[in-house]
Amino acid sequence: MHDNPKYTQSDTHLEYVNPDAPKGGTLKQSAIGTFNTLNPFSIKGQSPLNINLINDRLMRRVWDEPFTLYPLIAKHVEIPDDRSSITFHLNPNARFHDNSPITAHDVLFSYETLREKGRANMRRIYKLVENAEIIDQHTIHFKFAEGYDRETVMIIAIMPVLSKQFWENRDFDSGLTETPLSNGPYRVKTFDLGRNITYERVENYWANDLFVNVGHYNFDQVTYDYFRDDSIALEAFKKGELNLRREWDINKWQTKYTVLPPSINLKELNHQRPERAKGMIFNLRRHPFDNLKIRKALSLAFHHEWVKKNQYGPNFKRINSIFPNAALEAPDNKPPSQSYRKRLKEAGKLLDQAGWSVVNGQRINKQSGKTMNFELIVSTPQDEKIALTYQQSLKRLGITLQIRNLDSAAFQDRKTSYEYDMIAFHWQNSLSPGTEQSLYWSCEAANEPSRFNFSGICYQNLDDLTEKIANAPSYEVLTQYAHSIDQFLRDQYVFIPLFYKGADYIAHHKNITHPDKTPLYGAVIETWWTNKNQ
Repeated sequence: MHDNPKYTQSDTHLEYVNPDAPKGGTLKQSAIGTFNTLNPFSIKGQSPLNINLINDRLMRRVWDEPFTLYPLIAKHVEIPDDRSSITFHLNPNARFHDNSPITAHDVLFSYETLREKGRANMRRIYKLVENAEIIDQHTIHFKFAEGYDRETVMIIAIMPVLSKQFWENRDFDSGLTETPLSNGPYRVKTFDLGRNITYERVENYWANDLFVNVGHYNFDQVTYDYFRDDSIALEAFKKGELNLRREWDINKWQTKYTVLPPSINLKELNHQRPERAKGMIFNLRRHPFDNLKIRKALSLAFHHEWVKKNQYGPNFKRINSIFPNAALEAPDNKPPSQSYRKRLKEAGKLLDQAGWSVVNGQRINKQSGKTMNFELIVSTPQDEKIALTYQQSLKRLGITLQIRNLDSAAFQDRKTSYEYDMIAFHWQNSLSPGTEQSLYWSCEAANEPSRFNFSGICYQNLDDLTEKIANAPSYEVLTQYAHSIDQFLRDQYVFIPLFYKGADYIAHHKNITHPDKTPLYGAVIETWWTNKNQ
């Protein structure tokens, strides 16, 4: 999409793999919650973790450059200068797991099915296709309608290819509880619905020797055991029931890994991708969070210095962007931060100006007489600890914060339906922001459930920016749009940001090994392998 591809036809493998990595062994990890379908593309149901291992796409991304796709099922493509269409020429060797060929008819079926019944971003982009035409058994042409942008060809090119034979007589929206016919490097070996799933490496996987796959998919089996509680999952890892754990909770990383069996290694692998923009998100659809002064006041009241010192540590930085840890972050031109005491004083003034005064120790609305109290939903012990600190700060302003810690299923339901006052969650951006920004920030997404506009923000100029970023003619212009979106959201105080470090935290048994180089986007577990000598 921008600049030139990093790799050429003379390259035999990606820089961040070990092309001689041995095959074998089992990777066992945990997942939290449950799953009730083996179809990851329907909006209904919850699919198991990493089921993308069984599905191949027309083209695929690599993790050391943000704007390039390389051949997979599609051997090569044709795109005109105005990017108004794309023609895929399929690899004649491409096969499903039953050895049946992948044809243009499967691609057309996938497009039509996902356009009507797929996930939100798929449906939105696929409907920009004006015409899809099969040229021959291995060639298909997509022509775009008005409204397409420069990124449209990229989204179409990462389309997963479904088996028409398997799916055409099945209800795509019903929960799939049988092993699907697929085409990726792994297939489903066994599963106990909602409890565990094991993927097995496909020995005769048709794309084993493609340069984008060399050094990948080295474990013979990949298993996920499901737990209701992550603390129990951690104990299972320590006992040896699992052999790799990716830790997302920095508080656990700092406090729960101090006493470990000698068979476990701990790794902090630095990366250069945007970190999760995590924090306590206001729901602007609800009063009083539709008032900017109140959002700013509640943000100022957060005692981030105490939280950093007591729950994160000195090596962490405060998130100040929706693109933390990346050059996409808007420059920070604000003066040095005020002391906590001064921020509380300013917060009180803003609340007074917004019509909320303190009466008998409680913040009361002058017009309605109602007290200011609201609920924050969380899903982890760490988030609950942070919320308790915040609760004490708000109490000093006469505000009552109720904290509700929900299990994963209840939290997911409330999140997708936007049924919350505030929610402790995150947005995940990449180094190639584009059409997903509309799902995060547009008015359309604010009014439709199961999108990602958790804040409910809705402004026409923000909508315009999210449309422009996907059509940026260069990376420099894209970065300018990213800065503009970032600055706009920063000025609107849509969430109270937490902290980041720019590293992946991974604990693993010593017989598991990884390549020497960590790519731009961080650890790629698909390139790790079992060291039989350990």
